[in-house]
Amino acid sequence: MNKEKRTEIFTRWRNINPKPTTELEFSSPFELLVAVALSAQSTDVGVNKATRRLFPVANTPETILALGEDGLKDYIKTIGLYNSKAKHIIQTCQILIEQYDSKVPENRNDLESLPGVGRKTANVILNTAFGQPTMAVDTHIFRVSNRTKIAPGKNVLEVEKRLLRVIPKEFMVDAHHWLILHGRYVCKARKPMCGECVIVDLCEFNKKILK
Repeated sequence: MNKEKRTEIFTRWRNINPKPTTELEFSSPFELLVAVALSAQSTDVGVNKATRRLFPVANTPETILALGEDGLKDYIKTIGLYNSKAKHIIQTCQILIEQYDSKVPENRNDLESLPGVGRKTANVILNTAFGQPTMAVDTHIFRVSNRTKIAPGKNVLEVEKRLLRVIPKEFMVDAHHWLILHGRYVCKARKPMCGECVIVDLCEFNKKILK
């Protein structure tokens, strides 16, 4: 795909959604870190239901640590893998208090040193909480990048690096959200809604479903 096509694709997404953001509900970098930690193999809707109960009670490293692992589990037990997630979040709170003055670090190396935080989670925090031009490639972004040919790649790291290289700078900070939302609601895994897609004429997917 050429640069002109990519620019037009992101221009159209920006026109219909000028200020995209995550569907996870949060009001601080720490709340986002907890929400993203809970979101692995879970839906944003499910995570938001849990954090609506949790955050009014505990939304800082100190207050969540005070709940303890079992206390935290009571709030997040509706979410998959809640046992390991509770353990990681409690460990993370301890580290943030002891090493980072209770603040979420703004760089990849420190974020990835936290329990349960991998490259994708770090990229979400850096982009969404701190406005850094990173790309957290999940299943939606991987699918859209390959289907459309915006940035094809064999694995998530390959797609991430290519996206960072080919997306025009003016779109970079918000590109992550446009790609996810497009994959979640339009370019769906089983049946893409090509007939309702605003970039259908630019997309290079060769199995479009236009009915």
